[in-house]
Amino acid sequence: MSQEIVQAIHQALAGVSDPELHRPLPDLGMVESVTYQDGLAQIKILLTISGCPMRDRLSTDINAAVGKVNGIKKIDLSFGVMNDAQRDNVKKLLRNGREKFVPFAQPDCLTRTIGIASGKGGVGKSSVTVNLARALSIRGFRVGILDADVYGHSIPRLLGIAGRRPTAIDQTFIPVEVDGIKVVSIEMFKPERSDPVAYRGPLLHRVLEQLLSDAYWGDLDFLLLDLPPGTGDIAISLGQLIPSSEILIVTTPQIAAAEVAERAGRIAHQLKQQITGVIENMSPYIAPETGAEIAIFGSGGGRETVARLSQLVGADIPLLAQIPFQDKVRESGDNGSSIFELDPTGLATTAFFEIADALALRKRSLLGVRLGLST
Repeated sequence: MSQEIVQAIHQALAGVSDPELHRPLPDLGMVESVTYQDGLAQIKILLTISGCPMRDRLSTDINAAVGKVNGIKKIDLSFGVMNDAQRDNVKKLLRNGREKFVPFAQPDCLTRTIGIASGKGGVGKSSVTVNLARALSIRGFRVGILDADVYGHSIPRLLGIAGRRPTAIDQTFIPVEVDGIKVVSIEMFKPERSDPVAYRGPLLHRVLEQLLSDAYWGDLDFLLLDLPPGTGDIAISLGQLIPSSEILIVTTPQIAAAEVAERAGRIAHQLKQQITGVIENMSPYIAPETGAEIAIFGSGGGRETVARLSQLVGADIPLLAQIPFQDKVRESGDNGSSIFELDPTGLATTAFFEIADALALRKRSLLGVRLGLST
């Protein structure tokens, strides 16, 4: 009878996943021992690191699962820490037995990697990245954000996770997760948030490569990269590290901005990246008091950018949305809250959903992908 209950406990533990790695505990080698006698279940779990931030969550999940096993009256749950060899096994499992690599560059990867680019700063590129990620997540997609704007990183603040750091397992780290979105930013690795980053040249390429390869991203449908403005090292490195990556260009309604935005598209075209579309941010809006259209930043910049890029690539580049200038978008970013909760029916919210839906319709080709079929 005791052996049957021990087996039932193991089955219950198989239904509990690590909150960060999203893998069953037995698969990760985290279940060290299970014993049962006279209604008492004694369980020892090995954590990947000491001081694991998810220990309390893990304890709650284990007690809830094992507590359902018939015959158990009390649970004695204890925790230990993995040794180096056990952690190495976890890392090999997460990497499918391969050495360190960029998962999104592999031919069998189905994640769509999209760089959010702009010709210059101040167009709201980071805000667009965050809200597009939220829209995709609400639509049911698994989404990650890599804050690749090394010098002007702002994604943690916009998502309300400033100060949070990834969990590290030796040289592998687990992205911070918020509202189902996995996030990595260079800010998370600085001693102080206010410290500047002074990288250049080959070091920038190495930083991007490490953020992509050292993180355990899991299975994603979309990875959005908030790129630095302009056409510098990071934009070039993305095209080299992930040749299948796509580019979204963010611009403003100013006609003068179209020429600058075109340059971001040109570098993507030279790297043979697909330009998925253009997003016009801070577009004219309707004043609620008077009903008049207010064009603070002019009008027509998005369409001008689309026309220039379409001529460049010899195909129609879509204008995915015109996001109106709205104070609630700014407010949600400053507070680290969600525009989808703050203003669920607003014009800006609707525009972000339109972009997400347009991206969802563009299925990635399976050409060259191993399907695992046998004949």
